[in-house]
Amino acid sequence: MFPLIKELLNSQPDGREIKVRGWVRTKREMKNLIFVEVNDGSCFKNIQCTFDTAAGLDSGTATALAELGTGVSVEIAGKLVPSPAAGQAVEAAASSLAIIGTAPAETYPLQKKRHSLEFLREHAHLRARTNTFGAVARVRNRLAVAVHEFFQSRFFLYVHTPIITASDAEGAGALFQVTTLDLAALAKSGKAPDYEKDFFGKWTGLAVTGQLEAESYAEALSRVYTFGPTFRAENSNTTRHLSEFWMIEPEAAFFCLEDNMALAEDFLKHLFSAVLRDCADDLEFFDVHIEKGIIETLQSVASSKFSHITYTEAISELEKGGPFQFKPYWGCDIQTEHERFISEKVTGGPVIVTDYPKEIKAFYMKQNDDGKTVRAMDVLVPRLGEIIGGSEREDSYAKLEKRIEELGFNKKDYEWYLDLRRYGSVPHSGFGLGFERLIQYVTGMVNIRDVIPFPRAPGQAEF
Repeated sequence: MFPLIKELLNSQPDGREIKVRGWVRTKREMKNLIFVEVNDGSCFKNIQCTFDTAAGLDSGTATALAELGTGVSVEIAGKLVPSPAAGQAVEAAASSLAIIGTAPAETYPLQKKRHSLEFLREHAHLRARTNTFGAVARVRNRLAVAVHEFFQSRFFLYVHTPIITASDAEGAGALFQVTTLDLAALAKSGKAPDYEKDFFGKWTGLAVTGQLEAESYAEALSRVYTFGPTFRAENSNTTRHLSEFWMIEPEAAFFCLEDNMALAEDFLKHLFSAVLRDCADDLEFFDVHIEKGIIETLQSVASSKFSHITYTEAISELEKGGPFQFKPYWGCDIQTEHERFISEKVTGGPVIVTDYPKEIKAFYMKQNDDGKTVRAMDVLVPRLGEIIGGSEREDSYAKLEKRIEELGFNKKDYEWYLDLRRYGSVPHSGFGLGFERLIQYVTGMVNIRDVIPFPRAPGQAEF
């Protein structure tokens, strides 16, 4: 295999023959020299390829140089030599150039200028060629690998939970429907859908979480995690919501809330340490051009001991603080402005808030002895607010059954889930981390649609 630009830039400039393959970022001329900057996406930096016209160029190379422009794919042959330019140790002393694929300047959307993120969103099939989105892609890749590194090193098994489901684990009723019924014909007939005639014999939708299924495997394999796409049909056209996104959800048998909190803290520290170590150039770009202070924030979280505070204590602090757009009170769902106040003003760093009112949390969370709160936890970090949400799960059959009935769920849909409490039930815990929210935090990108390759949102399903 030929070396990538990342490998060439990290090599000794020993004069050996090399070939550079990639896409042209810029071309500039100076006296008898032509400088071509090429990037192949393997790293943030380009490699400079220098053509000495005074030394003479073959006719094919001279013609290709004249036709060269931004976006053209090329193969450049030359020697790897020391670079006299500041900021780069090596460059290619180029001897020949072949154009692989043209990119006519009059039609190529990504010219040599700064494009708005909105414009690039309309060209999502090309935007990975820009500095911003190439950096996002590399950070996303490194974080994905770090997820598996962390859990595999702690003996968690990776499980693949179903994308199609017949139950709404969150109780939010925001599922995309999956059906093979002829809906157009049903609309004309005026008849109600008969889901017994549908493909699965019942109403089904795209899953909003893999948690319930992960719990079943945790109660057999001890420690598991999911990492895959989830779907939510909320009509939320904001910078914080996607209709298709990726979730990381570990579940561990015999873990109480305190174990879960420790796992979440270690997990975030591992992720941030990995990206700080291995994506330094990309993070420097985000720190300079997207949001200043990102590197310092990540370093601080990675090296801090997370504070712990109960929901009741948090509300007490909020009632003394403010002003807030949403007035805090015991029983309210803590808003983003509250979460940031707690992590930035109250604790001055990452904090885990526990023991929320049961009415504002999911049905499966373990109830505390007070009958009012559940053993839930949210991890809050400065600059964002909540980054992880989780809980100890209810392991009592009677309490879980009662909660399902209180909320009016169809008990039949949850019989298998109740079975886990009938047969060999154990304390167990887990949490969820939205992967795109994580990438937003690490990169400083404001719109969540800019941290996933091809965003899916209300009215948006292009590419």
